[in-house]
Amino acid sequence: MAETQFMPPVTQPHSKLQGCWFPAVAANNFHGWKQIDVKGKQASRSYGDLQALRMVWTPPTAPKKKPQDPVRPAPGQSPLEKLPMEIKNQIIDHLVLDIPPEGLASRNADLMALLLTSRSMHSATLNALYRNITIPHSRIFRKFLAHLSQNPELGTIVRRLDFSHFNPTSLFTTASERATTRNLTRETLLQCLELTPYLREFLAQEYVDEDIDVHVLRKLFFGLERLQGVDFCGCSSAPFKSAFEALLAEEWPQTLTISRLSLHRCINLPSAVFETLLPCLTNLTHLDVAGTRITDKALMSIPHTARITHLNLAKCKLLSSAAVIDFLTHHPAVKDLVYLSVAADYRSYELLDEEDLTQLIPVLPSSLRSLSLKGSKMNASHIVLLRPLTKHLEELSLGRRLKVEDINRLFLPDEDMEQLDWVPHTLKYLDLSDYVGTTLNLSALFGSASLLSRHTAPLEVVEIADDVYTRLSRTPAVKRAGWTATDFGNRAWLVRNPEGVRDLGFRDWKMGAAFWGMRKIPVAFSNVGGMYGSYMFKRNL
Repeated sequence: MAETQFMPPVTQPHSKLQGCWFPAVAANNFHGWKQIDVKGKQASRSYGDLQALRMVWTPPTAPKKKPQDPVRPAPGQSPLEKLPMEIKNQIIDHLVLDIPPEGLASRNADLMALLLTSRSMHSATLNALYRNITIPHSRIFRKFLAHLSQNPELGTIVRRLDFSHFNPTSLFTTASERATTRNLTRETLLQCLELTPYLREFLAQEYVDEDIDVHVLRKLFFGLERLQGVDFCGCSSAPFKSAFEALLAEEWPQTLTISRLSLHRCINLPSAVFETLLPCLTNLTHLDVAGTRITDKALMSIPHTARITHLNLAKCKLLSSAAVIDFLTHHPAVKDLVYLSVAADYRSYELLDEEDLTQLIPVLPSSLRSLSLKGSKMNASHIVLLRPLTKHLEELSLGRRLKVEDINRLFLPDEDMEQLDWVPHTLKYLDLSDYVGTTLNLSALFGSASLLSRHTAPLEVVEIADDVYTRLSRTPAVKRAGWTATDFGNRAWLVRNPEGVRDLGFRDWKMGAAFWGMRKIPVAFSNVGGMYGSYMFKRNL
């Protein structure tokens, strides 16, 4: 304890009556007048005053620090927060919902909670939340556009704008009500594109085609330098057609950045659109023009620098078989095809006859994984030509006029062949939907060496016509053979019952689709649903 000293006053240095003791104490163990009890109470605050003035000889007791919990790291120092941003993005991506919930239910609740966790997680979550935007109804679009208008920096994060799940009837029952709200209009859509300068994928469909005018198209094709994927699936309204025709009158650049283009079922676009647009796609990899008015001239105008892996020419009635065969045989852009559809509806149109197939099948590349010859006219001689393809194909759609016995030869060697030379097939899906009525011998399906026996494995799915499904769904023979008859929309299948773990069907070349037999080419890697899922797996050609 510090020794006390008497401090005389400055004016009377010899006086011992006036002055003070420093420190202000008179004896050991005296802590001030506050410690004196008066009738059981502390009547003085002197010690507290001295402590506030720091004139006491004992320092105040410092509050004890709580020991750090070794299990709980300090803020910002958790193992998750210290991960590199690239790894955090991949982890958070598992919380993102590509397919939004039905109706007006809240979505991305996990992401919104993660957004409030910490600063480092906030930035990583923002990236996941705004990178791929899915618009299921116009109210979501209005909120999204409002956020971009208030925070323009968020627009630089957006890479995909997806309207494939858009359903205008989820909020409004009539067109007049939708027009009154003006949530999604030509003006607001253009404003959205202006605020997303780094957009890479724009996915539209028939429910938004009237909101795509010439200004929106001009921004998409000429104003977004990083745009790679565009999908106008089912867009066939008169305003959409007029917008494209108006765009044709403008000056087009020699090249466009778009590498994945889908005009699937844009049935009323004039041929001039394809003859103007396709020559500009020097980096084209995915092209879906099913059901359109593409011509031989437009097809052959595709630049030689393109490297097409996915090509859908189904139901293109203005294409000739000679031009298609010449294109697939000689054009350098299609040497590495993975997906090819030259399907047709034989009831109204035939693209490939027997001679055409004899020329086409031998020139198809070994890179193919999916091939549709649906609607073509086939014969037994084509089985020998198809056999080499079945060693790498996973999907095959056959034309008509084959017998079940002919089809079985795809899976079994002929009697005169050496068994050791036989290479098993890789087919997972076989389309026989062209065989209606009595053209498919049902009794031949259930024999010991038939299409539905175990020797056809790994074949999992056989697509059948509606009337065949009606008959087979009632017979117990299908179940005894180890198969199940199922349908979805206008399509029906026989599905093999798995003996072990079923192949889920995910492949890189499907770009997120899981089911077999897709009839529309995706242009973005994502889970398939909404209108795109309907065109891929629910509808006929």
